Amino acid sequence: MKRRIISNPLNLEFEPFDNYGKSIEGMSWHKISYEKEKGQGSYILKMDPGAKSIPHEHVSYEEFYMLDGELIDADGKVFKKGDFISFEPGSTHSSFTEKGCLILVFMRSRNKTI
Repeated sequence: MKRRIISNPLNLEFEPFDNYGKSIEGMSWHKISYEKEKGQGSYILKMDPGAKSIPHEHVSYEEFYMLDGELIDADGKVFKKGDFISFEPGSTHSSFTEKGCLILVFMRSRNKTI
């Protein structure tokens, strides 16, 4: 059986987050099982203080677990360390962080930019 153990998500190699075709300033990721062509799998997303995601629509479920820091959604909802968030298909949003954050993301399909 093949397996991969990540014992410290703060001590990983991250590369620029380019899931939408170009890198987004202040965002980087460490792919765990993510297949970019299919938009499926999991990864750890790191957002530096002041980083903002681009507005997007969820084609399928997207779920994430806040490992560290805070993330503020477009509606003002603040996600904090320990929160588990599930976005249903058809939902739209963008998020930003003032302090920075680390997120474990589970994707079932690629999002559409809006």
